[in-house]
Amino acid sequence: METDDDLQAVHRLNEAYRQITGELAKVVIGQKQVIEELLVAMFARGHCLLVGVPGLAKTLMIRTVADALALQFSRIQFTPDLMPSDITGTEVIQEDKSTGERTFRFVKGPIFGNVILADEINRTPPKTQAALLEAMQEHQVTVGGQRHPLPEPFFVLATQNPIEQEGTYPLPEAQLDRFMFHVWVDYPSADEELEIVKRTTADIEVKITPTLHAEQIAALTRIVRKVPVADHVARYALALARLTRRQEPDAPEFVKEYVLWGAGPRASQYLVLGAKARAVLMGRFFVTTDDIRAIAPPVLRHRLKLNFNADAAGVNADEVIRRLVAHVPVQDENSPAKNVPNVFKSA
Repeated sequence: METDDDLQAVHRLNEAYRQITGELAKVVIGQKQVIEELLVAMFARGHCLLVGVPGLAKTLMIRTVADALALQFSRIQFTPDLMPSDITGTEVIQEDKSTGERTFRFVKGPIFGNVILADEINRTPPKTQAALLEAMQEHQVTVGGQRHPLPEPFFVLATQNPIEQEGTYPLPEAQLDRFMFHVWVDYPSADEELEIVKRTTADIEVKITPTLHAEQIAALTRIVRKVPVADHVARYALALARLTRRQEPDAPEFVKEYVLWGAGPRASQYLVLGAKARAVLMGRFFVTTDDIRAIAPPVLRHRLKLNFNADAAGVNADEVIRRLVAHVPVQDENSPAKNVPNVFKSA
């Protein structure tokens, strides 16, 4: 049951969300959906993969979010010759001039920050990409047998170009699964692009006012996990995730036709956790199925492996998700159980 302190924290987070989006609007034109998904993932303590063609302000957006949240920003430009130690840091020999004794000293790499921009993450080989795995999952790096904790809060926000595939290394499924959201950054509208041209070709300097500091963010994000979820909402999230698996008896025909591998258990977890974060940012201390539906695309689109039939038919992951959301009925506490897809048969 919520307390007065919980409700006050929700109010503060909702107010902070409004202020942050207002600060971002000074720099980033449009992209409201992208900004919402980015902030939902961050306040759920998740990582994001932003995919879009060059020139859509992905890097600018991430840098501005870091400035608006008063977080330490670190940019890593991924290239084919980047080594793991270039990210995590390395040990160097240091000599004590008074005694002549030599010891190893760890020099921290750019991963030691609050907001890490992994720019064009698919341009570096898997060995270097794997250097992020421990950091993303454990919030630490291990060098020379020593563990080095990363500063909190810690977010990896990676970018990727979807059209240029020469000289790139596709992210392995295990690494993709560590990203809470796969955010699609689309082209701006005509009016938005006109405003972009007018602003970026004029001598205008915008100052971003920090809204929250690291300690405040860490305190406010703890409220997200305290948000209760009704059973019918949790079952709805579970149905969306489990029905992406063609092995499920009640999986729809379009899933069996187009999906090779469905979403794993992290999808169910992130659907509920992301819905909690979205609810709190919108000023609510409860989760609805609308929250689940809103974040279903960024949670599921990189967790579906489609087959040749989907390629031949021009069906992408977003289309499968759209059909799935339309297929699974929205339930409430009084809905008859016979209308709920039985995703628990094989449990």
